[in-house]
Amino acid sequence: MRLHRNLCFAVIDGLHLIFNEGEYADKVVQQLLKRDKRWGSRDRGFVAETIYQIVRYKRLYAEIADVKEPFDRDNLWRMFAVWATLKGIQLPDWKYFTDTPTRKIKGKFDELSKVRKLKESIPDWMDNLGLEELGEKIWTAEIEKQNEQANVILRVNTLKTNKKDLQLKLQSEEIETEFLPNHPYALKLVERANVFKTEAFKNGWFEVQDASSQLVADFLDVKPGMKVVDVCAGAGGKTLHLAALMENKGQVIAMDIYESKLRKLKIRARRNGVHNIEMKAIESTKPIKKLHGKADRLLIDAPCSGLGVLRRNPDAKWKLQPEFIENIKKTQEEVLQQYSKMVKEGGKMVYATCSILPSENEKQVEKFLTSENGKNFKLIKDKKILAHKSGFDGFYMALLEKN
Repeated sequence: MRLHRNLCFAVIDGLHLIFNEGEYADKVVQQLLKRDKRWGSRDRGFVAETIYQIVRYKRLYAEIADVKEPFDRDNLWRMFAVWATLKGIQLPDWKYFTDTPTRKIKGKFDELSKVRKLKESIPDWMDNLGLEELGEKIWTAEIEKQNEQANVILRVNTLKTNKKDLQLKLQSEEIETEFLPNHPYALKLVERANVFKTEAFKNGWFEVQDASSQLVADFLDVKPGMKVVDVCAGAGGKTLHLAALMENKGQVIAMDIYESKLRKLKIRARRNGVHNIEMKAIESTKPIKKLHGKADRLLIDAPCSGLGVLRRNPDAKWKLQPEFIENIKKTQEEVLQQYSKMVKEGGKMVYATCSILPSENEKQVEKFLTSENGKNFKLIKDKKILAHKSGFDGFYMALLEKN
């Protein structure tokens, strides 16, 4: 593989923004990919994948390169040289690479890889927390899997098509996919591709949604004609899935504290041919109180640490702080207490997170069930998904029924 200057400069610029300016990796990559119209898919792939790989292994590469934060541009080039050397890429004779100790890099990599927090490149506190909550064996396997690049998974929009027809349509646009066992609406891309440019996407035949996330709407056991509330709807991936499962009949109320996210949902709903969604921004407790005892089904896709989706958001490893996790647990508790009041008698709710920590998951449900509001509910079933077992995002979902 030959390194091209303009692509390498784009990578260094991206890393500077992510590590030193605190910008989000996905946003930075999105911007960079528009930098040069002459770049082909291989060039864009190189920029995106290299940035993500160096973000994933920031701690390990910095340790090998012997550099400390904040990283100046020379430091970033040294980390880039570590990445290239470990990939077996011949370094060109550019000034940034003079005196790169390639043999020493490989030796240091072997030595540091014996320590999990360095090998998997995570902060000390995160390693301690994972160990404490999941135990050595599960945590080691899980954090290793969380450093792998995630597959691109599509969810077929059953309001417009079916899985087989979507597969054939994408095939005609030179995108190969395969079915996933136990995931009735999922297609997995055989090779990464920009699916957003396809005719099928523009026609609303699918959404990009991880296989684990696709199980949540199904778990809620919705039926056409019901009144369903999705209370942390965000940009609405699960909301759209609920609407499709309800065959556009009944009512889905999508709520979120961020109106900007609901605006994105509006655009997606139009493309998906969904017209049974009503959107409400939560600006006070009023919209919640109005729905007390009214919902047949309630989805609480709770805010969480996101430790189950580090494969998609590797920079979260460096942005997350232990205090954030402590605070988010309090938020989860409040959300369960307040929003559960919307469920009618005999109704059901799902509490879900994209975290793998029991303290954010089953322990929150246990705590809720022993509380004043929670004593009217019973746990029907729950599901824990770990990335190293499923191959998909880490997730948790619990189905509760109100007596």
